[in-house]
Amino acid sequence: KWKSLYQIQRERKRIMRETCSKYKSNNRRIITPYHVSRIFVEDKYRVLYCEVPKAGCSNWKRVLMVLNGLASSTKDIQHNTVHYGNYLKRLDGFDHKGIYHRLNTYTKMLFIREPFEKLVSAFRDKFEHPNNYYHPVFGKAIISRYRVNATKEALRTGSGVKFKEFIQYLLDVHRPVGMDIHWDHVNRLCSPCLIDYDFVGKFESMEEDANFFLHLIGAPQNLTFPKFKDRHSNEERTTTKITQQYFAQLSPSQRQQSYDFYYMDYLMFNYSKP
Repeated sequence: KWKSLYQIQRERKRIMRETCSKYKSNNRRIITPYHVSRIFVEDKYRVLYCEVPKAGCSNWKRVLMVLNGLASSTKDIQHNTVHYGNYLKRLDGFDHKGIYHRLNTYTKMLFIREPFEKLVSAFRDKFEHPNNYYHPVFGKAIISRYRVNATKEALRTGSGVKFKEFIQYLLDVHRPVGMDIHWDHVNRLCSPCLIDYDFVGKFESMEEDANFFLHLIGAPQNLTFPKFKDRHSNEERTTTKITQQYFAQLSPSQRQQSYDFYYMDYLMFNYSKP
């Protein structure tokens, strides 16, 4: 079993590197704090984890906290503690020497997810539930720009953004509000052409990949990757079928443009075109 998992890792890294050398000229670039700002540091087991939202990141942070001795079990850690507790250090918080030392000696890993599924998961989480950041900041801007005859109430609250409007915003080169880590490219968040990741896991094979990774770093035997869904746990996880229902609301050209938008992620992580 380990043998086939090693083989899978080799193959994922090969595809990633080949895509980088084919499309990117930046493999000689200097790594700056900006490039490592999404990377979390676990010094005890010497792990660097690049956070990709909607690909198991809350549970990965729980695992890192347990590895670090900050909690005895992943079950004890609340969502807000994970995201707002600042218990885990980020790589850009170290000086130049500290950054390079860790990049050269720690196990660097990232976990990814099929780009359209990740996008729909982010949309459902941020726009279909009450949210006092995404509705006023993104929702208002999106509704006022893309909805004809928007009601005063919608313009005031920014709630009720439709998936089609969200996609219009995403594909607009003159976006009314900036990008957000929840729908940015993995290629931009984690700089895989600049940072040579040792381990590439996939959300689709999370349990197997995660437990293989924990085995590789010599984590305690009783530590396994948590299975629970972090937020809106009574709601069905975003599946391929749910993703298709959302994308069915778009025109063929919007679907194609969305694919083009995530093209590098599709290519680099070997996901087939939906």
